[in-house]
Amino acid sequence: MTTGVRRRMAVEERRQQLIGVALELFSHRSPDEVSIDEIAAAAGISRPLVYHYFPGKHSLYEAALKRAAEDLAGRFVEPAEGPLGARLLRVMGRFFDFVDEHGPGFSALMRGGPAVSGTLGGEASSAVGALIDSVRQAAYEEIVRHLGITAPPARLELVIRSWVSLAEATALIWLDGRRIPRAELELQLVHDLAALAAVSAAYDAEMAAVLRRMLADEPADGPFGDLVTRLVALAPR
Repeated sequence: MTTGVRRRMAVEERRQQLIGVALELFSHRSPDEVSIDEIAAAAGISRPLVYHYFPGKHSLYEAALKRAAEDLAGRFVEPAEGPLGARLLRVMGRFFDFVDEHGPGFSALMRGGPAVSGTLGGEASSAVGALIDSVRQAAYEEIVRHLGITAPPARLELVIRSWVSLAEATALIWLDGRRIPRAELELQLVHDLAALAAVSAAYDAEMAAVLRRMLADEPADGPFGDLVTRLVALAPR
């Protein structure tokens, strides 16, 4: 009985190793450019042994994307302590850490995995779409949690989901040449969430209350205080 437990653990450890190797390769090149032979060589095992653990590149790619999606979703987790602006800035730092580490893989994931739909089939494309949705939902739920709101009104949901999409688009554009300093974009995205909430608050009393909650206890030298200073400097004298 003990031997059986050890064998199952060994199998899982090998699977996790292969997923890690594949994720590293897929993070730098599209899946159609990475062969099973290359994955086997990087893992230090034979090609037939790769097929022993995974039926093919399709399933291995899905497993690698699942791990990447879980990792990315985890970057939004932050203790709900201290000023909101500082918390969000730390989240954005971890988000861009992921983008930096997995550039091409992040692009493939967020753009729906074009190589997947073309090379590995429609089922893989659907799986990628589900993974992307799970990351977006996790990010949305984490931001709601930071705001301390159990039943988000419709306008707040619109603001947060729009902001999550904006963060994705910003990261993808940044990857194309990294022409804007990363630290500036991290801060700008925190400002973007406050700005979207402020515009919505101008139309809705519930959102005005949410905005007041967001800005409560924010220090003058925090991200939100910085935004106010920048906006005041732009106002006509």
